[in-house]
Amino acid sequence: MGQNYLKSIGLGIAAGAATAAGIIAGQKIMTTAKISQGHPVKHRMLDISSNLMQHKYPLDAMSTYLNGFHFYADDMGRQVEATHFCIHLRHDLHQCVIFDSNEPDARLIGIEYIISEERFKTLDEEEKQLWHSHHYEVKSGSLVAPGVPQLAEHAYFKDLVTTYGKTFHTWQYDREDFPYGIPQLMMGFTADGQLREDLLQHRDRSLGISTQKVRQQREDIPTPMVQPGANAWESGQTVQTSLDYMQMQE
Repeated sequence: MGQNYLKSIGLGIAAGAATAAGIIAGQKIMTTAKISQGHPVKHRMLDISSNLMQHKYPLDAMSTYLNGFHFYADDMGRQVEATHFCIHLRHDLHQCVIFDSNEPDARLIGIEYIISEERFKTLDEEEKQLWHSHHYEVKSGSLVAPGVPQLAEHAYFKDLVTTYGKTFHTWQYDREDFPYGIPQLMMGFTADGQLREDLLQHRDRSLGISTQKVRQQREDIPTPMVQPGANAWESGQTVQTSLDYMQMQE
């Protein structure tokens, strides 16, 4: 009887796993079909097959989902919400892809690299101009990890508060409905009164969170001293990417 019981449990687990796999596969098919509408049938079938059959290891490794805000390095008036998906690649380096939302049809708008304070100190002065601190984003609650339990999120951001980010947006979606132009350097906020309140409230409503509550929960996280060279825009001058014509090298 004991063996039969264990066998029944095993069959139940296998059936449950198969059911879960079927549900996931079904969700993938529905999602792919939804965002592929308007494409030729052969392209839609290729999308569905690829979604089911291909392994996408770099994407699967993107374990952290963060939501925050950036502004264009040369224009604080241009502020956008940014949905990050990140992997802790090394002890001193995260890499993130950035979308305009966490929806299946989200637009890919940029990338961000996040490094430790120790690594930032080793950068030359020119390189430091490209990086922004995360101290305010963490302490203010404007940078969040949606859905993560408060205790785990608190521990994560206690580490992140001392880091620095280099961000480029490849799609100026606040102005264009197509990824025109060249990548633009972005920065992070460093003080109250900089981030538009309407953007913050819209984000909170969408995610069902309270930035003010998150801020209160992080009051005990120490505010680090920001390293010289970061947040270069605070000096009144900043750098931004531009398109230059060069002699082709043979």
